[in-house]
Amino acid sequence: MNAPATFKPYNHPSAWKGADLRHSSDWILSLSASDNDELQAALAIAKGKGAQIPHLKASDFPLPTLAARIRAMIDEVIDGRGFTLVRGFDIGRYPIQDAALIYWGLGAHMGEGRAQNAQGDLLGHVTDLGVDFRTNTNVRGYQTKLVLPFHNDSQDVVGLMCVHPARSGGLSRIVSSTAVHNAVLERRPDLLGVMYQPFHMDRRGEEPPGKPPYYTGAFFEWCGARLLCRYNRTYITSAQRFAELPRLTPQQIEALDLMDSLCNDKDLRLDMELQPGDMQFICNYTTLHSRTSYEDWPEKERRRYLLRLWLDTGRIGSLPESYLARYDDMQIWQRNPRPPIFDLSALRAELAH
Repeated sequence: MNAPATFKPYNHPSAWKGADLRHSSDWILSLSASDNDELQAALAIAKGKGAQIPHLKASDFPLPTLAARIRAMIDEVIDGRGFTLVRGFDIGRYPIQDAALIYWGLGAHMGEGRAQNAQGDLLGHVTDLGVDFRTNTNVRGYQTKLVLPFHNDSQDVVGLMCVHPARSGGLSRIVSSTAVHNAVLERRPDLLGVMYQPFHMDRRGEEPPGKPPYYTGAFFEWCGARLLCRYNRTYITSAQRFAELPRLTPQQIEALDLMDSLCNDKDLRLDMELQPGDMQFICNYTTLHSRTSYEDWPEKERRRYLLRLWLDTGRIGSLPESYLARYDDMQIWQRNPRPPIFDLSALRAELAH
């Protein structure tokens, strides 16, 4: 168990409360008309070089004035508050392939894109593929329109760019895992100890050859002076399908219930309605995210659709051993990176098999 001998509050800028940020715009980076022109110029340069996803690098996508602001933004995401929202990207100027290239180009100034699944996708597609992660353990939540419980993804940063919002619902919700940690310490310090102990999590059909179909990790672990969080109750619950694993204890279930309750606390969480062109960047180690269920448009071209990045910023340092077991999976996925597929019917057909 990677835990301090004596628990204490983690006093850090990432320990924000939604109630304090709800009426603030400090967490929004607004793009101007000239910023959009700079992105369009960078796109032209990248296309002129023939640079495409997943091989486009920051040097292929020059941002003479925006780059410094992007660096300051990633400083805030990794070492400060833990999230930001980029607003004002004029996505309506572009076909989806060009908008995705701009999004990838911005991400390249923050870190290196990492594979998000066993198919080697480095640009994820967050949209309803007509499936249900509750009944199919090979399905992941972002492929559905169901409510997503609070969780975090892998790698340092997860980015989401809104292409089309839903007809209704689909609200993005985030919460500071640092603030949740401190709240557990204040209210139930006995359960904080449980949260520092390992839980088993389901690999959901994406285990590489020779590896078990589950991995282990605690909710909270320390990386030097940095407190890290990893939490996904859906994966913990579905791992119980494996007979060789111990059953969750009443105290572990109580810890899961408390974690969920605090994540959904209206004073702790922050809700945001993503607009077309909005880009949300979150530090996976200090911020958990979720999404409300949604109803979609009947027209296929209007259905809710977001693009996702997983970024390795190279700024965290050595991770705890339990993280490396899961990150090794992604290194294997990374060996065969797949260019983005924008034909969603092909993704649906792939999932059906």
